[in-house]
Amino acid sequence: MRTDIFARLDREPEPPKIEVPGMTRTRLALFGGTSAFYLAIVVAVLLSTWLVTLDWKIMLFRPYQQWPELHGFLDYFVVLGQRGPTAVMVAAWLGWRSWRQHRLRPLLCLGAALLLLNVSVGAVKLGLGRLGPHYATQIGSAELFAGGDIFPSGHTANAVVTWGILAYLATTPRARRYLSALSAVVALGVGLTTVYLGTHWLSDVLLGWAAGLLVLLALPWCEPVIAVAESWILTARDRIRERLRDRRRLVPSLPVASGGPRPGFFPPRPQGSEEPVGVAGGRRTSATRG
Repeated sequence: MRTDIFARLDREPEPPKIEVPGMTRTRLALFGGTSAFYLAIVVAVLLSTWLVTLDWKIMLFRPYQQWPELHGFLDYFVVLGQRGPTAVMVAAWLGWRSWRQHRLRPLLCLGAALLLLNVSVGAVKLGLGRLGPHYATQIGSAELFAGGDIFPSGHTANAVVTWGILAYLATTPRARRYLSALSAVVALGVGLTTVYLGTHWLSDVLLGWAAGLLVLLALPWCEPVIAVAESWILTARDRIRERLRDRRRLVPSLPVASGGPRPGFFPPRPQGSEEPVGVAGGRRTSATRG
């Protein structure tokens, strides 16, 4: 007998009714507070305040030398923040969700979130051009506008968005709570791991957390566009399927007996026009001789 666990792996007969998150007052307040925090971090680094001093103290402390026994494990753990592997894993899970629910919204939400992340984080990275700790040139300097691409931390922001999208797409409050806690732990761990390994300043990680959270908080504004894209794609799919069905109906299917002649592509000759080749040839020969 099938259990509820295995039954949930089957495809649902009809698309379920899922409540799409909206831009509530709470979400707007969080978005505004996170934006203010984001701006404060950028200003603190631009002005070379105490935050830059703290960056250098942690960098010179060299955590990877203080606790070398953690280095091997954290080298693998930090992969949970790399865009390629995490995007493939999460896309596989959301692809199954899309198949089961007869909807493309899970995959489209992931695509929209990654697009926002790449544009927002990439623009700030290239605009500020900060160098990482391993490439720093002057102690106490913010290392800005030097051709780097370290600020904000892409590993951290990607961990927030990639794992946080699972909580955003959860269908029950209980699953949303558990997935939110899990994604928060992973994002915090990935960010602190980059500081431990010396690949990022602490301020890079703080800005990465804020950048990823802003993308997740802004997703409800993208829901109308996602709905339109989903409807257009599904409509185009149905049209293609209908055309393929029409083509199959136009192709005749003639049964062929075993060992019998196969149907030809040329139209049959009218009766009376067929004449044995030998007879015709004989008449022409005799006429020629006479």
